[in-house]
Amino acid sequence: MRVFLDTNVLVSAIATRGLCTDVLQLVIAQHDLLVGGTVRVELRRVLRDKLRLPAPLIHEFDGFLVRYGRVVSASEPANAVVRDPTDLSILAEAASGKAEILVTGDRDLLELPPPAPLRILSPRGFWELARAHRDDGNRGAGRHPARATAPLGS
Repeated sequence: MRVFLDTNVLVSAIATRGLCTDVLQLVIAQHDLLVGGTVRVELRRVLRDKLRLPAPLIHEFDGFLVRYGRVVSASEPANAVVRDPTDLSILAEAASGKAEILVTGDRDLLELPPPAPLRILSPRGFWELARAHRDDGNRGAGRHPARATAPLGS
């Protein structure tokens, strides 16, 4: 799947060890990560101004996203009614990259009225969707789902 991660998911992936870190790792390992120019700019600003990370670390993480993801920019504006104008850029970039899913913690995007330009899920919603797909694939292959993902030697 082509998955677009919003700024808040990436900030959480960096700042905490938890679900968003797992989502980022899963997307890099098993899906196509899409990163928008708007998200990259916003991410650098948040990491600098709110988390007060040093510039070399911010540059390193940005490089990581460029290396493991595909940077996309909007070809045309998104057709949606949103409260925050930045959300339009994010939707447009996700759509331009042909993202199948936008993962965000932003309530405004999660509660976007139909028709949304693409599927929008919370990090938890994406994690559960990915787990369900993995479990369905494991059952289809005749393997026990819990054993299929267990570490070697367990």
